[in-house]
Order: sequence, then C-alpha cells, then structure tokens
Amino acid sequence: MLRQVVRPLRGSRISARLRGPGAGFFCAQTSSSGFFSSFQVTRAMSYKTRTNGQLYTKDFKLYIENEAGDPISAFHDIPVYPDSGKIRFEQPKSDLVNMVVEVPRWSNAKMEISKSAELNPITQDVKKDRVRFVRNFYPHHGYCHNYGAIPQTWENPHVKDSLTQIEGDNDPIDVVDIGQALGKMGQVKTVKVVGALGLIDEGETDWKIIAIDVRDPRAAKINDISDVSKSVLNDIYDWFKYYKVPDGKPANNFAFDGKFLNKAEALDVVYEGHVHWLELLKGNVPAGEIDLTNVTLTDTKGFKSRHDVAIKANEVVEPAKVSSSVNDWLVVERE
Repeated sequence: MLRQVVRPLRGSRISARLRGPGAGFFCAQTSSSGFFSSFQVTRAMSYKTRTNGQLYTKDFKLYIENEAGDPISAFHDIPVYPDSGKIRFEQPKSDLVNMVVEVPRWSNAKMEISKSAELNPITQDVKKDRVRFVRNFYPHHGYCHNYGAIPQTWENPHVKDSLTQIEGDNDPIDVVDIGQALGKMGQVKTVKVVGALGLIDEGETDWKIIAIDVRDPRAAKINDISDVSKSVLNDIYDWFKYYKVPDGKPANNFAFDGKFLNKAEALDVVYEGHVHWLELLKGNVPAGEIDLTNVTLTDTKGFKSRHDVAIKANEVVEPAKVSSSVNDWLVVERE
C-alpha cells in the first residue's frame, strides 16, 4: 500500500536538510536586511504578461510583469506561497501555492518556463530545430487540464528525491489544475494542493502536483486526493502515461505503481522543492544552464535592478500558421 511506502517529510527530514550544507543561509530564522527581507510582501500581487516574437515559433517569449509593468522572472520572482513572500524555514500550514500557467487545457503547444533565458520567460519547447506540440490521442485533445509550474521550486538533479530515491529533472515542480476555468498562458493563479503523482520521466523524478483553482465552485469541497473524482484521476494518469506514445516513445513509468499521494505528502514535495530552489539561488549547488536573473532577491548572485534588464516592449504579432496535423487524433493501445 502507498501508506507503507511513502513517509512524510515533515519535521526531521526537512530540518535535517536545513541543517545541511549552507546551514548559515537557511537557519537564520529572522533577518531585517539583505536576502531575507527581499522576500517581504504585504499583500497578494497581481501580474500581467508581455510577449515578444511570434507565437508557435522559436522566437516567441512570454514574460510575466509585476503590477508596475516591469518584467520579472517567472521562475524566481513569484513567491511559491501566495499568502507571504517570506522565505520559509518551516513548512507552512497553508495548502495554497502559486501556479504559473504554461499550457491552457486542451491546447497542444508544448510551452514551458525557459530555464536558460534571462528572466525565464515562457517559450515553446524546441527539438531538432522545430517547435513541439503534444499529439491528440483518444480520448484526449491536447493537455487534459491547465498545466504549469510552481515558482520558486526546483527538482534537484544532483540529489535523490526523498520519496522516489531518484534524482530530479532539473525543472520547477509541475502542477495540474483540475478547475473548470480555462487558463491563459502566463496567468498566475492561486491553487489548492490536493495530491501528487510521481512521474519517472526517462529516469528522472518529475512530480505532478494535483491542485484546484481556489476560485473554482468545487474548491471548498475538494480538500484531499480522496475528494477528487476517480474518473478525473484516471484521465490524468492515462494522459501522463501515454502522451509520448504517438511520437514513437514508450509509455511513461511512475513511482509507487502510479498511486496518487495525498495532500500532506504533496505539500511535502512542494516544500522540499522550495528548499532545493533556495540552495540553487544561494549558489550552494551548480546552476548549470539555469539563468538566475531576478529583480526582487537583492542579495543573490542573479539580482539585477529592473533598470538593468532590457526586455523589448510588448509586441502584437499574428500567430504563425500551424500544420493541420496538430489536430490529428490518434488511437493508443493501452497495456
């Protein structure tokens, strides 16, 4: 049973990680200046978007803007927890996180936060010099739900995940919003965490946090993974298992035989990812290709004044034409 395999990270494991390398950075519980105070916020932020280039091309970039209209990093400048911008030294009691929508439900373009571009805009994934689209396969059209990332989290490829015992995929933690409203690319929304699915993608841990938009009419009644319709969970599992098959790849594998983790375990996953991100920003682990540029975290190596970040003004360009084959619908034989 899942309960025998998964042990929550609350308490000893998280505390041990905070006492590990870089403890001087993590264990300062309070600070009135520098890096820590740069996280202070007094109210929830609202965000806008700015686009450069033509949608469905390699040149397309969608930046997140703050309320003042300044571009910020979708990876580093948006707080993981919407109720506070403070660094978390203890796991918060709240079950709410921020979500950056990368791919609206039912769409096919494989959009993602760029790790390597300055300020980490949303771009379309490219393979063999061509932008990528996920294929439609029965009964799914495009992505089965709004799909995105939790900012200020990172799946560390240098250490084994505490639950799967497999290294991370070097990306922010992914999140699936099962709410009814159709998301918009670049939208920053508050979602309630209810569970998680542990995808193992080409030998790397690739968590999928299951969440629901707090504004959804069902949000008050969906508080844990057991409250989610089995049909919805089956569809999520089916999509992530088989979505690569139409491109000639094998079906994906999962940790824990594909069982969904509950809310408490999912919140542990998010917080551990936040701790890994903190280690990344402080320079305690190699950043590799990841661009650390940010405009809010003043004592980090990647900090830049907003005046030193040159992003072109918003461009209104008609999307590029997309091959009609993107709308093809294929049949995938299940195991």
